[in-house]
Amino acid sequence: MKIQNMHWRNTKDYWGLITITIHWLTALIVFGLFGLGLWMVGLDYYDAWYHKGPDLHKSIGILLLVMTLIRLVWHRVSHRPAPLASHTPREQQLVIVTHSLIYFLLITAMLSGYFMSTADGHAVVVFNWFQIPATLHGIDNQEDIAGVVHLWLAVSLIGLAVLHAMAAIKHHFFDRDQTLKRMLGL
Repeated sequence: MKIQNMHWRNTKDYWGLITITIHWLTALIVFGLFGLGLWMVGLDYYDAWYHKGPDLHKSIGILLLVMTLIRLVWHRVSHRPAPLASHTPREQQLVIVTHSLIYFLLITAMLSGYFMSTADGHAVVVFNWFQIPATLHGIDNQEDIAGVVHLWLAVSLIGLAVLHAMAAIKHHFFDRDQTLKRMLGL
């Protein structure tokens, strides 16, 4: 495999290094946060990670929200590679719907996590660097409702991300096109 002449910005044929990095970093963080979240709910009060796990989860989640907002701005200001000629109009439409759903699930999952974390009126502390104040709190059962919503959004996001990955694998191994290679910078 030969790595194409990598550019920082997207070109008409390839994704740029900034887009590729944000894409894979987001995927890694989302799956990591999902695993951490599932692991955390099984901790008991006396476990050393009972407070460390949620603090880490919240801090990384807030940073992911910031990165997602930056990603949306970047998406608006940078060129998008043209669809491959082998992609049908239906596949192209499915890409738009899937990416829109992924962004929706990312943002709403993080917002529901924020509302769950701030239900008691306390700010979210991000790695002791800064705090995000509680803006909406004190609603009856806010933490429980936001927690259920957060879980279902996270499960939906993981499911959609898996389908997204399976589509990329299908394009690579069955269609033998450049879809996956373009997102790998190859």
